[in-house]
Amino acid sequence: MNLERILDIFMSYWPMFLRGAWATLYISIIGTVIGTVIGLLIGVIRTIPVPERGIKKIVLKIVNIILSVYIAIFRGTPMIVQAVLIFYGSAEALNISMNKTIAAIFIVSINTGAYMSEIVRGGIISIDKGQFEAAQAIGMNHIKTMRYIVLPQVIRNILPATGNEFVINIKDTSVLNVISVTELFFMSKSVVSNTFRYYDTFFITCIIYFVMTYSVTKLLRYAEKKLDGPDNYILLGNQMQVEKPEDKAKKAGR
Repeated sequence: MNLERILDIFMSYWPMFLRGAWATLYISIIGTVIGTVIGLLIGVIRTIPVPERGIKKIVLKIVNIILSVYIAIFRGTPMIVQAVLIFYGSAEALNISMNKTIAAIFIVSINTGAYMSEIVRGGIISIDKGQFEAAQAIGMNHIKTMRYIVLPQVIRNILPATGNEFVINIKDTSVLNVISVTELFFMSKSVVSNTFRYYDTFFITCIIYFVMTYSVTKLLRYAEKKLDGPDNYILLGNQMQVEKPEDKAKKAGR
């Protein structure tokens, strides 16, 4: 390894690496946020109780089948294939010319949405059934139960999985170079075309990817701890119930 040569490549092409890293982060952040929203919506819809008869039963059945097909397709195929089909397919079959960045965000969003929907559904199912029954007992419908009782707990529970999806998206955006999105991998290839130094260039790329994923992981861990609150909290109510008998006797002067 020639550190001097690596440093020379970085100093000569750092604006390209910076633009690529920014595009990677930009697409990953927006794609993860939209994908999480898609996952939450699908998770809520798929957990609506299906009535035994009526139009609502038929509508829910059809919607659930459509959502199941969407999840199966996007979880069962590689994102690189989805990118080619959506970007080039929309141009050839539908004569739609998509902006590359918008296409990239769209592809990452719907791919993440398919994974997040299953994560959210698992989070909703893990909530104790007694909470659903209690909500129904006080007259809440499914939407209100989700909004005020279930989802606040689910969002906390799925935060580690959401962070994991974010980290995966940072790395998986590299496949978007097939539709010429100028993310980090694409920019690294451009640097190589000028320097003809694969190892040195992609060593720098590797370090940049690692710094991004490691920083995101640490930030999410910090957010999780903040949401958990302090470990040594003090009870403000019912403190008399835990007072020891000997302390009570001392106070009484016995």
